[in-house]
Amino acid sequence: MSVHLYLSLIPEALIVSMLPPEKFGQYYATGSQFKSKGQAMFFEIDLSFRSDAFNLDEAIARCVPHEDGQPHHSVYVSVYRVLENIPLNVIGKLYLSTAYGQTLAIERKDVIPETKPCLHLYQDLAPVNSLIVSVMSPVEHYNNSVSVSSKKFIQFPALCFVELELGELATNPESGAAHDLPYSFIHHLREALIILHPTNKTSKLVHRVHSLEFPYRMVKGGFYVGNGKELAFYAMPSHADLRRDHPSWWRLANT
Repeated sequence: MSVHLYLSLIPEALIVSMLPPEKFGQYYATGSQFKSKGQAMFFEIDLSFRSDAFNLDEAIARCVPHEDGQPHHSVYVSVYRVLENIPLNVIGKLYLSTAYGQTLAIERKDVIPETKPCLHLYQDLAPVNSLIVSVMSPVEHYNNSVSVSSKKFIQFPALCFVELELGELATNPESGAAHDLPYSFIHHLREALIILHPTNKTSKLVHRVHSLEFPYRMVKGGFYVGNGKELAFYAMPSHADLRRDHPSWWRLANT
């Protein structure tokens, strides 16, 4: 049986497993009697990756079949300061698992698309779980957050985040319709968006610690992961493509 290395985002952790990505997603999302259930998001990491920050050789040595021949589901390598110690060149596909265990693979794109000027809603996934509204584009949000180029007092060495849909609130926070937005904090969200201004208030914290589970249909554009000066983009397939090519995943992702 082969061994795989995964960077989990819910929670942030580095895990060795004998399960291939689809089966690992099912196991990690649906859990067992010892684990809570819910969405899972994780990257596959090049198994040849080594770092002084992690005792990977020992973890891999421990990841052997059980006595009954069943594959070893997980050996946790680290649950602390994981993302900052993983370079982008060893990060592979991103996998999104529904709470029912169906798993969708997303490839990294070579080019980060430009965005039109509007208001944005960002869910930071690792190393923090903040929910932020901003006038800044995804690339600007990243640059404003990491220690390489940020002038903020609080900075991160690395960051993974996703942009979420705002609908009409992206251009009209005062009176734009919010009927299709599943957020339970619409009033607070409007208030935060209204005070944004490109010259004196470029971002506003909506929730310091926010649940990392959200409807996948609300992903706008895709997911971003960066370490230092490097930033990678994983484009979310369109709703039409997901309905056509991944109907089971799409249906259960929005149940």
